Amino acid sequence: MLLTKLLQKDYTKNSDGYQLKLPLNLETIIPDNDSVRLLSQFVEAMDLTDLYSTYERINSVSPRTLLKIVLYSYMNGDYSSRSMELNCKRDINFMFLLEGSPAPDHATFARFRSIHFAPCSKRILAEMSNALFDMGEISGETIFIDGTKIEASANKYTFVWKKAVTKNQAKLLQKLADFVAECELLYDIKIVYGNTIKIKHVKKLRKKLYALKETENIVFVHGIGKRKTPLQKSIETLESYLNRLKKYNQQIHICAERNSYSKTDHDATFMRMKEDAMGNGQLKPAYNLQHGVDSEYITWLTIGPQPTDTTTLIPFLKDAQEHLKFKYKNITADAGYESEENYLFLEANGQLSYIKPANYEISKTRKYKNDIGKIENMEYDVKKDIYTCRNGKNLRVDHIRHSKSKTGYVSEKTIYKCEDCNGCPYKSECIKGNNCKTPLEERTKTLQVAKTFLKHRKEDLDRILSEEGILFRTNRSIQAEGSFGDLKQDMQFRRYLSKGNANVLAESTLLAMARNINKLHNKIQNGRTGTHLFSIKSA
Repeated sequence: MLLTKLLQKDYTKNSDGYQLKLPLNLETIIPDNDSVRLLSQFVEAMDLTDLYSTYERINSVSPRTLLKIVLYSYMNGDYSSRSMELNCKRDINFMFLLEGSPAPDHATFARFRSIHFAPCSKRILAEMSNALFDMGEISGETIFIDGTKIEASANKYTFVWKKAVTKNQAKLLQKLADFVAECELLYDIKIVYGNTIKIKHVKKLRKKLYALKETENIVFVHGIGKRKTPLQKSIETLESYLNRLKKYNQQIHICAERNSYSKTDHDATFMRMKEDAMGNGQLKPAYNLQHGVDSEYITWLTIGPQPTDTTTLIPFLKDAQEHLKFKYKNITADAGYESEENYLFLEANGQLSYIKPANYEISKTRKYKNDIGKIENMEYDVKKDIYTCRNGKNLRVDHIRHSKSKTGYVSEKTIYKCEDCNGCPYKSECIKGNNCKTPLEERTKTLQVAKTFLKHRKEDLDRILSEEGILFRTNRSIQAEGSFGDLKQDMQFRRYLSKGNANVLAESTLLAMARNINKLHNKIQNGRTGTHLFSIKSA
């Protein structure tokens, strides 16, 4: 309707006044490839109510048209808003998507991504995934999950370490305690009634010092050649201490559960990256991007500050289940996602885990199988709950220990202790740990066994060794890791352009949607539509 109104106007206004507007025949503008038409048809079929609700007033270019142009630019590996503005004036494909509307400026594209698209990026991605599911392009049964770290737009050496801030804060509090005691003696005032100095005592001291300044009519001086009074020095020292304390508290608040953040992007966390130009293992500000791939399409994604993938699985699946119209039954991931908490969540959620155990590769080696200190290489009596070592000694239950993870999950470990290790000829092979201060002769063999974890690991191992499990693991390597290969190598996206969680998530969503359109176009051209899994090729 907006396009019809624009074309009905005979005149348009510019800096020279009014001039005749020539009629535009869209049929004469033919794109040079079918991906433009495919993109246009796909976006036209999407429900963009949430995107339109972010606008109070729509100018000459509709939000749907802006989404088409931004996606097409991303499909071609061009992420600059200024390039989008230039292409709208020069490129015939962008002119086709504009449908006769005037070319927007770069600020319009920048505002579209950060102000309008970012608040509803998840719902729009869910709309695309649901549309692909209705078309039969994705199965909706098996999802392949993997993660990668992409560098943030923050500066490299703007780190703030939580451990260092906490240490400096403790030193400053000690200085404040000594300073309060010094001021009590110097100005004959009483502030603290007890052994503990709190912030309220420091604020009370500041109030009394300023009252003393008013009483004695002391004028503060500044500059060279002027001598400050002891009271002025005390007040300035106290103010500097309070400002530093305020800064430390603010930094700890920004860190929250993280160990670090960047001064130029507070949501970015410093992580160890594979792309290390210096070759010294330095940390860089980055985001952990999680992709969920089904039938080669990115159906869901999340952004997080976690440097590892273990704690990202449960939030990822909860978020996907909340937005998507279908629920995945089979969850396939690599060894980085294995944990007792994840196993129990999948079981309670009615989903099957196809997660490769962390010790899967090493457990096949001869060294691992011959290690007599491993619980897998010891005899176990289920009825008596006893392990038997190589020397025939029994390891019985000594106590049970509970530990709490960062996510709040409490796991239970059973500690087994050997009845007698004195004079054992296999002691040096059985007991490990060269950094222990206790001499080897005085040490006793102990085992830490997480029974719930081992039970679920065995069930999961049986699944991944089945024919279906082998098929899923093979496709995970192709599809999940292939999505990041397309992103980093083909689309040449290795660093975010925007800052903040919301904008980074919007940028990642646009990349995923553009990659999905490219993948759909590729599958149409090669006659592979409707295929979900790659078959295993036998030699």
